Amino acid sequence: MHAGTAKSCACSQIYRNGGYALKKLLLWTFAALIVMIGGPWAAVTFAGDAGMAVCFLLFFGADPAFCALAGAFAGRDIRNFWAVPLISAGAFLAGSWLFFEMGEPAFLMYGGCYLLIGTVAMVISALINARKTGL
Repeated sequence: MHAGTAKSCACSQIYRNGGYALKKLLLWTFAALIVMIGGPWAAVTFAGDAGMAVCFLLFFGADPAFCALAGAFAGRDIRNFWAVPLISAGAFLAGSWLFFEMGEPAFLMYGGCYLLIGTVAMVISALINARKTGL
């Protein structure tokens, strides 16, 4: 190998095009932190008497919808964004354990379902993208 050549690795793919993929990954990570940690915080802080209804909307509406959108985005470039569904599910676990009850096993089930929703959306989006591009 010549001294001036760099060895190509899969990790360096995220830095192509001036770090565009890295910026997108950081944007989706920040969005996951806002939705998955900010949602439980807002439910605990502002819900008051309607706490159960807010949690219901959060766990069965906002969080699964965000995971599906994040997975659909990740499927557009699965090589660089495969971690987005994992980040979303991990942020959900962090937020729910932090603001509701630490170590509650029911939140593991919700996190697993959100991971499944995000992964299925990612695979479907990747298949649609492959069909559109003719790969």
